[in-house]
Amino acid sequence: MQLDPDDLLESLIEKLGAKVTAFMVGRDVSTLSRWGSKGVPSNDDALRPLLVAFQIVNMLETVEAAPTIRAWFIGMNPQLDDESPAEAVREGRHREVMAAARAFMTGG
Repeated sequence: MQLDPDDLLESLIEKLGAKVTAFMVGRDVSTLSRWGSKGVPSNDDALRPLLVAFQIVNMLETVEAAPTIRAWFIGMNPQLDDESPAEAVREGRHREVMAAARAFMTGG
């Protein structure tokens, strides 16, 4: 299944907000706004964190509502050494964040 980067960005902004999304991909909100009108550059290094965050949001949506998912992304997480999942995504710790999301889904 091919996911369009513009759709990923739009979905994340809708569900997590522009500030959280921009933070995770290491850009500012104005860059995301520009991408929204011109498209996400296909060679940008922000594509991987966009995809990872999108996958986690989709996974968590099977058990939680959007406000809870947003709170999970910005809250301190003991499985991530008390960093937020958003920080861990930004740092490229994608496997750790995915594991923390799975644990959250199972109540851990």
